[in-house]
Amino acid sequence: SIITPSTKADQGHDMDISREEIIRTGLVPAEQYEVMESYTQKLFEFGSAYAQKQGLILVDTKYEFGLIDDKVVLMDEVHTPDSSRYFYLDSYEANQFNGLPQQQLSKEFVRQWLIENGFQGKEGQKIPEMTDAFVNTVSERYIHLYERLTSETFKKISVDGIFEKTNEALKKYL
Repeated sequence: SIITPSTKADQGHDMDISREEIIRTGLVPAEQYEVMESYTQKLFEFGSAYAQKQGLILVDTKYEFGLIDDKVVLMDEVHTPDSSRYFYLDSYEANQFNGLPQQQLSKEFVRQWLIENGFQGKEGQKIPEMTDAFVNTVSERYIHLYERLTSETFKKISVDGIFEKTNEALKKYL
């Protein structure tokens, strides 16, 4: 696997940065970087093996790390369609052989829709309004990936009081 580190920019997209630059500038000490690199390899190996069992290929993903008491910790989401791209295993080789685009499960189609509608995340740009039909398409694709990865039927729940429920759940850990 290939690891391409990045760091948060003040504005806009993440900025690519090399391992050497991370260590040279003291952004992360070498020992902590090696821990992050090891975690990244292990997480990707696990995610790839799991995806393959579900008939998918984990193409790429991102992991975010932070420090708690100088200990490297994994933060944020892991292997979701917002942080990862998946291809279908059963059609991958035929599509590659025939020069066809891969069917993928990720947020990439949302990114393409935004670009097609004049939004590229640049300063001063306003996000275009999405139709209910497009929002439903996004939901359906995410649900499909959830069901494919978990082998379980997605159960929709009421969003009434969702902020209160989330806060109550988080209080257990704070």
